[in-house]
Amino acid sequence: MQRLTGLDAGFLYMETPTLHMHTLKIAVLDPSTVPGGYSFERFEQVLHDRLHLLPSFRRRLVDVPLRLHHPVWIEDPDFDLRRHVRRVVAPEPGGPRQLAELASDIASRQLDRRRPLWEVSVVEGLEHGHIGFVAKIHHAVADGVAAAAMLANVFEESPERVDVATPEQPWRPERVPTRTALVVQAVAAIGRELLGLPRLLWRTLAGFRAVARRRREAVVSPPLPFAGPTTSFNTALTPNRWFAMTSLSLDDVKAVRRAFDVTVNDVVLGVCAGALRRYLDDRGELPGRALVAGVPVSINGDDGTRLSGNRVSNMFTSLCTDVADPAERLRAIHDVTDAAKGVHRALGPQMLEDWSELTPPRPFAAWMRLYSRLRLADRHRPPINLVVSNVAGPSTPLSIAGAKLLAIYSMGPILEGIGLNVTVWSYLGSMNFGLVACRETMPDIWGLADALHDALAELKKAAELVEGASV
Repeated sequence: MQRLTGLDAGFLYMETPTLHMHTLKIAVLDPSTVPGGYSFERFEQVLHDRLHLLPSFRRRLVDVPLRLHHPVWIEDPDFDLRRHVRRVVAPEPGGPRQLAELASDIASRQLDRRRPLWEVSVVEGLEHGHIGFVAKIHHAVADGVAAAAMLANVFEESPERVDVATPEQPWRPERVPTRTALVVQAVAAIGRELLGLPRLLWRTLAGFRAVARRRREAVVSPPLPFAGPTTSFNTALTPNRWFAMTSLSLDDVKAVRRAFDVTVNDVVLGVCAGALRRYLDDRGELPGRALVAGVPVSINGDDGTRLSGNRVSNMFTSLCTDVADPAERLRAIHDVTDAAKGVHRALGPQMLEDWSELTPPRPFAAWMRLYSRLRLADRHRPPINLVVSNVAGPSTPLSIAGAKLLAIYSMGPILEGIGLNVTVWSYLGSMNFGLVACRETMPDIWGLADALHDALAELKKAAELVEGASV
């Protein structure tokens, strides 16, 4: 039995009928080299043989009576793999848009909390004989870094290596703890956390003072919450998700990075900014105030081997969409993001994680349901406009049971009033962008995906001019 951290549990409390806190990983594989050929039954067996490499996949939630404290994970005594794997067929012609349509439908349904919080849909009928896998995992189970580690744990670097080592010890289910045991442990945990509250308050006050001092002295400061404009996708959510995906050249992104002496993440933000500027301008709704993005940040000390949980904080930065010139916009994004990193360090990267331990489960969950039901996000300016997440994926070719991994995309959650999420996973020579919004608020999300290519082409052209001028 293991208690969820406050950060992990918070993703449960936030969930409502319209706010879904799961993530999706969409993989495309070539099964032509699988020994004996592909079959759905073979995939089920492969996943079964690798479950010991995915420890969180056999754990389910147990709530504490009266929601006195965060829930606990137990090894599910009723675990049945067949409840988590299903077989679907993509409509013809089985291209990227058909796969994305299936992912949209899968993302629009919530996971059953009575079971381990994941499921995998095996998508057959894709073009070129490829197979798709759409893995839906609740954010309480893993963040992007943990998900990448899980991926690396179950895939191999050689398609010839199809066997997997057996676990050192057999898996054992747990009994569901008694109500008395849950209450006693919850009360003890609350007592320990309250003892640490004075120290947390002091650290928080010191952090806010450091941030205020930094903002006073800085030439450039990151935006504050609720400083951005309102767009057509900054509304209350519906249950229906709409997903689009596209890939950009990692070499092109790195060429822009070198020319402007910025980071890869700065270029990702610059590409998103250019695409959003074009998307909104084409619809006559480009705001005069710059869009504000939330950027998840992995907490220092994460070595990339963690297979579950969340070790993440957030920082706010401007996308500088009020700057017309792409080169100037990228430089401005770099300056603001660099300032945001400084503010994040001054406040303390673990501040969100520490305070989330004290989140009262019942009031938080009740408030989120009320906020969603009354559509209160429509009545105020959004805290930020969108989330942009960039995860470093595998840099070497991967295979599973002989099938080569061709591409992988990720879909992150959207929040009330923050109705657009752009999640980027790199794999080999590609930056794979996954975009998700509500179907009703961004029915033309593929137009935004297409605009990413134009935005990178603008930056690449500007980079060539910079390099030419330096010769």
